[in-house]
Amino acid sequence: MTATASRLPPAPGSPSREALLARIPGLVAEIAKGAAQRDLDRQLPFEAFQLFRESGLGALRVPVELGGPGGTIPDYIELIAALGSADSNVAHALRSHFNYVENLVLSSPDQRDAGAIERVLAGKLFGGAHTEQGTARPGQVTTTITRRGASWRLNGRKWYATGTAFADYASFSAVNEDGETVGVLLPVDRPGIRILDDWDGMGQKLTASGGVILEDVEVFEHEFARRSLENQVGRHCSTLRQLHLAASAAGAVRNVLSDGIDYVRRQARSAAHSPAETAREDHFVQQVIGEIAANSLAIDTLVAEGARALQHTADTFATGDADAIEASLIASALTTARVQLVLGQLGPRTAERMFELGGGSATSRKYNFDRHWRNIRTVLSHNPLLHKSRVVGDYLLNGTTTHLKEGKVF
Repeated sequence: MTATASRLPPAPGSPSREALLARIPGLVAEIAKGAAQRDLDRQLPFEAFQLFRESGLGALRVPVELGGPGGTIPDYIELIAALGSADSNVAHALRSHFNYVENLVLSSPDQRDAGAIERVLAGKLFGGAHTEQGTARPGQVTTTITRRGASWRLNGRKWYATGTAFADYASFSAVNEDGETVGVLLPVDRPGIRILDDWDGMGQKLTASGGVILEDVEVFEHEFARRSLENQVGRHCSTLRQLHLAASAAGAVRNVLSDGIDYVRRQARSAAHSPAETAREDHFVQQVIGEIAANSLAIDTLVAEGARALQHTADTFATGDADAIEASLIASALTTARVQLVLGQLGPRTAERMFELGGGSATSRKYNFDRHWRNIRTVLSHNPLLHKSRVVGDYLLNGTTTHLKEGKVF
């Protein structure tokens, strides 16, 4: 939070940080119910998002001085991993919301959207879409916004609208009549906004990551975004988005462990050649469970380290020391990249290893265990890990920071 942030009294009835964190286990248990079947049936988890909205956890990162509970980045990242252990789709689909909130609370008051803090505290969820298909290069925008009378009209088509189907507000980028790229924040029920359920990825199928059609959508002056995505706060949020993905996948690995243990205890039989009477007594089954548990712990520990690094960056913003902030941004970007690189090695292997627990029966569609590998692999495909590895190596060998300062995938 910036030193100049305005102070608000605590929101009426706003729960404390401790009270909010205490709600997580119950929420996770509810979201876990039927998660495997939802994936099989391709049933978007609207009920899970209503439960999340009602929990108040969407306001976790709002500081006490802005009327919120004052949750830390480690609190938030653990929340995402916990949700991921129930359904990694739900965890992943909250990325735009928490990205918006993080930028909101760290930006100066003059860069905050009007009434945004109050909306977050009221439980509103935020989504959005900026990517477009069919452009020559990623990041190019063809969506347009043009003046019409006292307001503007938005026209175009967006892709990767992750979580927007479950949100109350969504941000979109567009090119104005002067050729400038601008952002707008709109209620998702505004006439002309059509959210499509056309995401066809092999994993994370329920994140609503498909398209949005914008047809002559009316935009008012106060709905233009004030915040900048190119400054140091924007770069911090970019790194946090990367760790959010890692936390979602870490949760999926936890789910591999819980599903594996449950399967062995309830269903698996010992192999024909095994001297053990039950699968849970089979030494090889025990070894696989132990390996999965160790990998999950390693991933969780690294994700937590990334959260601590990002919390240090958030704390450094309050000092106003541009050089210290810059150093912290580089450090947290490097840490998060290394977290993702190790996750890229351990995550898919762990999801694959669980099939050693039960032979051919473990591949039955009714269990849907393959969703874990598909989900983890899909999360890891969001940004090229080979590029991250090379950039980390270039920094360590040569001190190169070019890509670390772009605010894109680090």
